[in-house]
Parts: sequence; structure tokens; C-alpha cells
Amino acid sequence: MSSVGLIGKKIGMTAVFGQNGQRIPCTAIVAGPCQVVQKKQSSTDGYDAVQLGFEPIASRKLTNPVKGHYRRHVDAFYRYLKEFRVSDVQPYEEGQNLAADQFEIGDRIKVTGKSKGRGFTGVMKRWNFTGAPASHGTHKVHRHGGSIGQMSYPARVYKGKKMPGRMGNGKVTQKNLEIVDIRPEDNVILIKGQLPGPKNGILYLRKE
Repeated sequence: MSSVGLIGKKIGMTAVFGQNGQRIPCTAIVAGPCQVVQKKQSSTDGYDAVQLGFEPIASRKLTNPVKGHYRRHVDAFYRYLKEFRVSDVQPYEEGQNLAADQFEIGDRIKVTGKSKGRGFTGVMKRWNFTGAPASHGTHKVHRHGGSIGQMSYPARVYKGKKMPGRMGNGKVTQKNLEIVDIRPEDNVILIKGQLPGPKNGILYLRKE
């Protein structure tokens, strides 16, 4: 919690080659620039945090309370507003711009985003169930989950039972991710591996 993070947008996947010639799959993120909208301090707000704004937007697309919040602190309007807890807010000032150059190649970071929504799915897709046998008397229950409870005791279905339902579209945080390359002229960060969410999905990055 020593330094503030960044708000970014996932633009897709690519690959780079390491020093030993190994091909490294990477996710490309446009990280920032983000403007410091507000500083929160423990003396006035009860905790220390920094609010960042990302992706400028026309004021007509915002509600009056949100526009009033921006006008009190900065002279711009943003589509996304995210608060990052920090241990010390003194290095940051309202109106300050933060970009990808605050990270370094080789840094270990954690990334939070929203996973792709899969809609209402069955137990085979959602929980990797095997399903019923394909033949030998199986009739119209090939992809069913089977029995879900007991008989007279306890005569109920246990909480947390793996059943069909909505899959995805939830908050996902991946930790200990490695920054492979940084291109500060484009505010692009390449992170090893895959990250949650679709293309153009919003991601929140910060150091471990």
C-alpha cells in the first residue's frame, strides 16, 4: 500500500521474445495517463487514499453530482474514477498526471478486472462436471448434475452446492504478475500471461 496504482484498458494479447529466444505471451494494456482528482487524508477522511480519473469524457454524459465533484478538484471530467489506498499521500497533488513510467520492467504487480460474462450455464461448463454416461440407459440427463441432496436426513440441499447458474461477470484479482516491457511513449504495459476481461475492459494495476 506504499504507492498508488493506475487505471488501464486491455487492448489485446501479443507475444515478445526474451533474451534466450523464448516466446512470451503477453497482455497489452494502455495504462493511463491518469489524473489525481482528489487526495483523502486520515485527518479529514479517516484514511489515506488517492482518487484517479481515467479516459476524458464530455460533461453532458455525467450527472450533476459527479460533475460537481470533478469541478471542486480539477478542470476535467473522466469516465472512470478509482480510489487507491496509500500509506502516504504527500507525494501526490490534485491535478498531477500519472503514467506508465511509474512502473519498471520486471516489477511484480497485481491486476484487478471484471471477468467475461458467460450467462446462465450448466454444471459441466460452470464446475467441470463429467456428466452422465453417453449410453447404457441414460435418457435426457446427459449433462445434468445428478442428485443434489439426501432423503429424510437432513432433508435439504447444503449451502454452496455446485449447481447451474450465472458464470463469470465478477471481480477477479491476479497477483504476482510480471511486467515484461513498458513503452512509455504510448503508455503501454506488456504483462506476462492472460488477464481477466474482454478487449477494452478496464483493469486496475498496482505494485505488490
